[in-house]
Amino acid sequence: MDIKSELNASGFRFQKRFGQNFITDTNFLKSIAEKSGVAPSDTVVEIGAGAGTLTAAIAERAKRVIAFEIDESLKPVLEKTLSAFDNVELVFGDFMDEKDLSERTGEKYKVIANLPYYITTPVLFKLMEDTKYLPQTISVMVQKEVADRMCAKPSTKDYGALTVAIDARFSARKLVNVSRDMFYPVPNVDSAVVLMTAKDACDGVDMKKFSALVRAAFAMRRKTLINNLTAAFPLSRAACEQALTDCGLPLAVRGEALCTEQFEALTKRLFD
Repeated sequence: MDIKSELNASGFRFQKRFGQNFITDTNFLKSIAEKSGVAPSDTVVEIGAGAGTLTAAIAERAKRVIAFEIDESLKPVLEKTLSAFDNVELVFGDFMDEKDLSERTGEKYKVIANLPYYITTPVLFKLMEDTKYLPQTISVMVQKEVADRMCAKPSTKDYGALTVAIDARFSARKLVNVSRDMFYPVPNVDSAVVLMTAKDACDGVDMKKFSALVRAAFAMRRKTLINNLTAAFPLSRAACEQALTDCGLPLAVRGEALCTEQFEALTKRLFD
């Protein structure tokens, strides 16, 4: 099926506010589904079905696919693209309005998403913080610079709150870089696919408090961790200094120097 022709025939018009850029190379999309580890017993949630080309590649491998799409004008294209599959449920609406994804999926599910830059971080935090059960894996196609942030190491320019939030819950690795020329229409940036595989939860760490601490630590990167903590929480400077000392951290340390395990230890020390 020629997706470009189908889009034109349906009268579809790309909307900049949705960041719509579609990949039409079916072999590449099948390789993404394969590298994402989609298996015959899997329930897979796709965020951003677009024209349904990736949805079809997932549906060929999965038991069940729940595909979210915000743009209802794509409905006739999606119905045609996915007409051969009876294991796909289309959900038209804003994924960010979903209360708890695991209520649709059950305890075990995987996520695959092609996300525009403006919505990447909110969607990832929603998947990590607003569901009863974490996805087993999240495969996400994002702007290359965001992929670098997702997989960054401490004390580098790309390292930030998103990096730590992911690393506390998932092992993240870049699967493949994706040239802008593979998209229709062609965007202004290159992309990459990152695979996030769920880790065992860290015992004794309140993840809401952990997330709040991490966000505070990176709120003003040039300030010390203590200054950021006293600005964000009702904590005295002396209490913060004692907590850092107990965790073996220098008093002048900045948040960007801490690894995930140090943030977890500091969360326990400050809030328990």
